Amino acid sequence: MAKNGRSGLLTTVPASMHPGSEVANMAVLGYDVEKVFEGRGVLEAASMGVAIEPGDLCLRCNLITIEDERIINHSGGHISTAEAAELISFLNEELGDENIQFYSGVSYRHILVIKNGNKQLDCTPPHDVLDTLFRDVMIKSKTSEAENTATLLNDLILKSQELLENHPVNVKRRSEGKKPANSIWPWSPGYKPSMPTLQEMFGIKKSAVISAVDLLHGIGVYAGMEIIKVEGATGLYDTNYEGKAKAAVDALRTNDFVYLHIEASDEAGHEGDVELKVKTIEYLDQRIVKYILEEIKEFDEPVSIAILPDHPTPCAIRTHTYDPVPFSIYSPIKDPDSVEVYDEFSVKEGSLGLLKGDEFMRTFLGK
Repeated sequence: MAKNGRSGLLTTVPASMHPGSEVANMAVLGYDVEKVFEGRGVLEAASMGVAIEPGDLCLRCNLITIEDERIINHSGGHISTAEAAELISFLNEELGDENIQFYSGVSYRHILVIKNGNKQLDCTPPHDVLDTLFRDVMIKSKTSEAENTATLLNDLILKSQELLENHPVNVKRRSEGKKPANSIWPWSPGYKPSMPTLQEMFGIKKSAVISAVDLLHGIGVYAGMEIIKVEGATGLYDTNYEGKAKAAVDALRTNDFVYLHIEASDEAGHEGDVELKVKTIEYLDQRIVKYILEEIKEFDEPVSIAILPDHPTPCAIRTHTYDPVPFSIYSPIKDPDSVEVYDEFSVKEGSLGLLKGDEFMRTFLGK
């Protein structure tokens, strides 16, 4: 793709915002994130069909692992969806009421809704503070009006630890040598967003998104995209690569634009597992990119493809950074530039330079 395309770098996270997947993916799609972003929770809630009413505060709610007062794992040891559903249902029975509701999602990713909550909170994503004392990074209020909400959320964190510590799911996980999901961790607060669709922004009539995670599905809901779910898509290294590649090619037959999201390399970065991250990139290359390039040769009209991460997740620090991401755009109707290798360094010599805002989408779409 790099040898036959055009390359460059893209800034996906404004300096004023946290380098999260929610911000970065919206930026890749051309959104002015500083204007429309309202938190990760509301996006995932849209994917899950959770109705967010005016005044509802919606937060992403991880199940995490705490040992010796420290956040050890942001994913509860990559807890299964079935196990997590049992824990979230239990917490909702014990802690939920007319103002507090937990909603079960995929694996460790869940939703917490607080009626009439205040979003002026300082919340820390758990994957940013691994090996940190959890009490040092609990929720703080940014304004006096938000103090009650911060106190409520911190109380829920502590109560969840008491309830989850010896829950049968965690007892069984420990007996199997797995990390327990022994605390909740709410973060990324926000209200229901007002986002234009891709058709309104770029004139894309039909579009689709393929992903294993609710966040991307939620962005797709607000962007006016068809949500395509693939059986066996896990968001990890064992995801159904072939199924997702085939779904993307099939979607291209009926859509003008398809957004295929692969989570595996990001999760390997959070784990700090260099060997696994290399393997996930090899899988992406051989089991996704190769198949799609071969299949589009049979299409009656030219297909353009872009490849890029939403943000870096270096294994050395196990979290996201602000660095611009490398991209290559392959288009059979455009002359290639001199770049022949796809990596963070080679693309700096690409003809498309450093892009920001909606420049990447407009370049890709030929606008």
